[in-house]
Amino acid sequence: MHLPGIVRIIRPANATISGATAILAYFIATGTLIPEVLLAAAAALLITGAGNTINDACDAAIDAINRPDRPIPSGEMSMNAAYAYAALLFIVGLSAAFYTNPLCLAIAIINSILLILYAKILKGTILYGNIAVAYLSGSIFLFGGALAGIDGLIITLPLAGITLFGTLAREILKDAEDVDGDAAGGATTLPMAIGISRSGTIAFGSAVVAVIVSFIPVLWWGLPYLVGIAVVDIAILRSVFPTIRCATPACIRDLGITTQLKYMMYIALLIFLVASAIDIFMPMK
Repeated sequence: MHLPGIVRIIRPANATISGATAILAYFIATGTLIPEVLLAAAAALLITGAGNTINDACDAAIDAINRPDRPIPSGEMSMNAAYAYAALLFIVGLSAAFYTNPLCLAIAIINSILLILYAKILKGTILYGNIAVAYLSGSIFLFGGALAGIDGLIITLPLAGITLFGTLAREILKDAEDVDGDAAGGATTLPMAIGISRSGTIAFGSAVVAVIVSFIPVLWWGLPYLVGIAVVDIAILRSVFPTIRCATPACIRDLGITTQLKYMMYIALLIFLVASAIDIFMPMK
């Protein structure tokens, strides 16, 4: 089924995962759910969609080479329409965050500004853009936890850290895949500056840090979590390690590593949910 451009441009799966992650983060922080969590989820979904939309608008020239099927280069949506659509999504998303609490609203405002800066400036810089995306991904856990106040935010810090370093590895490898298009679009990315092999080494190092951080929740979730996350950790390291030997964008693409990492992180989210539910109904003694 071919979704219309107005839906595809927000990356509906990605945006929905953001909303679901906000709910999950609150559940992890408190062991309960309240009606306000739906507002937090809506804010996360809409602001993520707005960021994806404005990013596509700013990347139209690059996407014409790397992703010609996307709504703007394919002609389904004009650049001006995309900017207006992004503005609407930001406004509605921030309005939803306004009815949560001041801490959530502050994170939503900071993230909205950072999403715009990323699309306009940071994406074309060496590593700063990757770090921005990694923070934004991890901060969804902080956003959901913040609905429970400072204590909730602190509880979700390790999960934000896992997501941050895992996403950083994926973003670096995505840049390695897209070297040709980025060069044509005038961007300067880490793989263009230091080479694909060295970038693969840095991505692998970031994945190792994510794996190390992933063991922190064992302290409160115990053996069930350890078993599940260990399987994912091993899969992540086995997938990322071969990129160290890649010297061309085609090599990275042929490995399919960025897609694998995306789904592994989704599985990690499921493990977080199951482990937190087990802890609530069958707490460690």
